[in-house]
Amino acid sequence: MSTPDWIDALATDDLPADDVLGVTVAGRDVAVYVVGDEVYATDNICTHGHARLCDGFLEGHEIECPLHQGKFDVRDGTPLCDPVTDALRSYPVKIEGGRVFLRID
Repeated sequence: MSTPDWIDALATDDLPADDVLGVTVAGRDVAVYVVGDEVYATDNICTHGHARLCDGFLEGHEIECPLHQGKFDVRDGTPLCDPVTDALRSYPVKIEGGRVFLRID
């Protein structure tokens, strides 16, 4: 079984400070979060309603869906409150040479 490759997603200069950005990586709508010095990535579409999380509110490690105010932990996609019950898919992130790379399997 092959190991998925790291995919170049964006430049670190394009990362917002303590905010979320929507990007398309390998045909997927992905939300990239910056929390302090850490960068995380999950699917960008809420698992409860069809809303883009990059339009939501990021506070610490929690992203709030703009549609029904459900919250997820951006570190691993865990749902944190109703109405969301299904986790978001999360993606490993690495920073190298001024670029953000994701593993999309």
